[in-house]
Amino acid sequence: MNYEAVIGLEVHVQLKTRSKMFTRVAAGFGLPENTLTDPVVLALPGTLPVMNKGALDKIIKAGLLLGCEIAAVCKWDRKNYFYPDSPKNYQISQYDQPLCRGGCVEIELPGPARNVMGEHKRIALTRIHLEEDVGKLNHVEGASLVDFNRAGTPLMEIVSEPVIRSADEAFAYLTALKTVMIYGGISDCDMEKGQLRCDANISIRPAGTAGLGTKVELKNLNSISFVRDGIAQEIRRQTAVALSGGTIEQETRDYDGQTGLSQSLRSKEMAHDYRYFPDPDLMPVEVDEAWKSAIRATCPELPFDKQRRFMEQYGVPYTITSVLVPDRGLSDFFEETARLCGKPQAAGNWIANDLLRELGAAKIELSQSKVGPAHVAGLVRLVDGGVILSNAAKEVFVDMFRTGEAPEAVVERKGLKAETNLDELERWCAEAIASNPKSVADYKGGKESALNAFKGPVMRAAKGKADPKRVDEMLRRLLAR
Repeated sequence: MNYEAVIGLEVHVQLKTRSKMFTRVAAGFGLPENTLTDPVVLALPGTLPVMNKGALDKIIKAGLLLGCEIAAVCKWDRKNYFYPDSPKNYQISQYDQPLCRGGCVEIELPGPARNVMGEHKRIALTRIHLEEDVGKLNHVEGASLVDFNRAGTPLMEIVSEPVIRSADEAFAYLTALKTVMIYGGISDCDMEKGQLRCDANISIRPAGTAGLGTKVELKNLNSISFVRDGIAQEIRRQTAVALSGGTIEQETRDYDGQTGLSQSLRSKEMAHDYRYFPDPDLMPVEVDEAWKSAIRATCPELPFDKQRRFMEQYGVPYTITSVLVPDRGLSDFFEETARLCGKPQAAGNWIANDLLRELGAAKIELSQSKVGPAHVAGLVRLVDGGVILSNAAKEVFVDMFRTGEAPEAVVERKGLKAETNLDELERWCAEAIASNPKSVADYKGGKESALNAFKGPVMRAAKGKADPKRVDEMLRRLLAR
């Protein structure tokens, strides 16, 4: 019997805010343990939560970017459970009235080749709600220590419908979702810092049937690649159990990305196990049209929309747009360069190839680069105008990346201008023709490749500074006499 997978993802995204969800304490990462706390974070008696409007703005923005319905009214609930890293023994969350419902995430599946666009699909969302993060356990020999620095950080949970059908689709979904969150300035989504975390719910069913099988939750998936690998392994495990006549248990499993194996952690809780009830200390949130309109005005163009526009408006190929668009800063850099030079395809090539190569070699971010759009645009104009040749332009790019000098200044300092004296070029071409009568006869006899015999001597005479296109044109004109 053939089985198919049914996958739903629960993605937790830490919001990029200055302070925590229900207190003025700063949100942050990498500080000494238990320094980002106060009585509210530690749930001391008599403390009351106060909502962070910046966090509400960001979840509304996320909902608008993903096409969600923004609720006119939402409320807060207490989700009750005991975790050693949860100081209150409950989590303030949203249960039956989340802020965002519906929506979708557009994904791209791998194409038939790396330079070919793959199939695009839309993965439906169930909801997006806001809650507070818990602390972090640090396990040392003989003890477990709690750090509450992360506790209370605004946390957005994005829940997909169970419509993902493969590990590759899950990988594409997370990649696309992460890009949208970074584009919108909603989160930095650094998985190493715990800013993006994912739980996967996986079940299998006989192929072609409509029912849902028993789902298993995978936890502790701390990279997008581990999500893909963990889902693929869990599909194989469940399929083997089903084929052997065994029973798949509803449970939570811990996936180890290093070994590629998972182990059972606990039986999976149901919603009623959390004993949700409305939080008595927080008022419901009302979102009017004016609030939504103000947030909508700050929403950027979605990445795949931008990629399609780059291909249509600028004629830039998929291989270049797929490099430029995932990085909002890089795509903005490209658009400014294209505006300055009027040659978007050339600009895209320099940025996607040479600029990224030099940034990688120097191990710096684009924001730290001495090269700006004006540098690249100036270089494109020099090449297009025949002032320098393509091989010299490569040398100019490396030099201006290192120094921050304008390309014109580098060309002047290093004497890299192409030879533009047509009288001298004609003399060099005539000399090359006169010294090689056999190739002249071959060319006039119809052997096109014989023309190459003259180009080498001309380029040597020009010390490599002659424009190959002009050399070709001059040789043909002289040989036609």
